[in-house]
Amino acid sequence: MKIIAVIPARYASTRFHAKLMEDLGGKTVILRTYEAAQQSNLFDDVFVVTDSNLIYEEIVSNGGKAIMSIKEHESGSDRIAEAVENMDVDIVVNVQGDEPFIDTPALEKLIEVYKKDTEKKVDLASLMCEIKEVADINNPNNVKVVVNQNGFALYFSRSIIPYPREANVGVRYMKHIGIYAFRKQALMDFYNLPMKSLEASEKLEQLRYLEFGKSIKMVETSHIGIGIDTKEDLEKARKLM
Repeated sequence: MKIIAVIPARYASTRFHAKLMEDLGGKTVILRTYEAAQQSNLFDDVFVVTDSNLIYEEIVSNGGKAIMSIKEHESGSDRIAEAVENMDVDIVVNVQGDEPFIDTPALEKLIEVYKKDTEKKVDLASLMCEIKEVADINNPNNVKVVVNQNGFALYFSRSIIPYPREANVGVRYMKHIGIYAFRKQALMDFYNLPMKSLEASEKLEQLRYLEFGKSIKMVETSHIGIGIDTKEDLEKARKLM
């Protein structure tokens, strides 16, 4: 089973422009992420896929592997799908370009899902963690997921799911962490399927998989990650580095 990591890397960012090229301890954020993925020793290969010549050159000039996107893409899945379309791989892991502090144990859990899935029932695997603070549960930027008894996703939403009509019934609120491991065929199917109403409404690409009957196995982790979305996040990352 060949497993690769792909790091989608857009240069433009609404909240923090060109954040992937910011300095983090003497190296750019994107180079830090690329090297961390390599050093995890989980993958047969690691690629950055980008729409930016600057990011492409940053990776290649430091001995890494990068792919230029040919088309414009609305989602990370689409960008990754274009990059791997002609690759002979089984599992593709999406590593976030703005999270240089990769949590290796969490990624190991995702890969383990496929090693145990001998009947190939899992199309995607992704991560979730429990959230308890009311503000976190109410925050539409925290995507919530509900799962069935076997840990497969039933639905994702920016709204509160399940709705707490009855208190004290043991409901746990789970935040979706947007790191995916795709079976390649599921990724290519996504690439060729249209956006439907649920995805368009919530602006959540994982809903396209569910709308078309793909199975998403959710894996619980306590690691939330350190994403660099703002200049304040970058300063925290520099201190941690």
